[in-house]
Amino acid sequence: MPDRLYFTNSEEANELIAKDPMALLIGFALDQQVSVPKAFSGPLAIRERLGTLDPAQLAAADLDSVFREKPAIHRFPGKMAERVQELSAHVRDEYDGDAAQVWTRAKNGAELRESIEALPGFGEMKVKSLGAVLAKRFKVAKAKSLVPPHPTLGDVDSPQALLDYQAAKRAHKAEWKKMKAA
Repeated sequence: MPDRLYFTNSEEANELIAKDPMALLIGFALDQQVSVPKAFSGPLAIRERLGTLDPAQLAAADLDSVFREKPAIHRFPGKMAERVQELSAHVRDEYDGDAAQVWTRAKNGAELRESIEALPGFGEMKVKSLGAVLAKRFKVAKAKSLVPPHPTLGDVDSPQALLDYQAAKRAHKAEWKKMKAA
């Protein structure tokens, strides 16, 4: 297990997402229509405001007010509060509140894919990105089959690598939009 992931500008947030599997899953859930650093800083903000990242407590909490408190945790606080609540309830109910079981319980890559796909708000891109992080940063062998050929957050191993990843992602999106418009 790494001692930190380099997804934010905060050492505390980087350590939290590396050491707390629920924080990592929440970061991925929030990684939508905001920057990677904003998304992965969210778990720390939630913990600071609520005092916990325990799935049972998050599932039962009024996360809407937690997300809307200034500064807002996400640019879509209501929707993302709902998403984190659904994710928390799923982890509470399916994994006895132990987020790491999403990957430790899976017997192989196919089961791991199914487990990640079943998480609320996790589509194909998040399956590949989380799979890459698990394979490359956490050395989860069964996640190797989920790693795509293009760069993902799994390749981010330093603050500079995060900047490089974000630049490549912007270029890829721009190219994709040009192809889609043609």
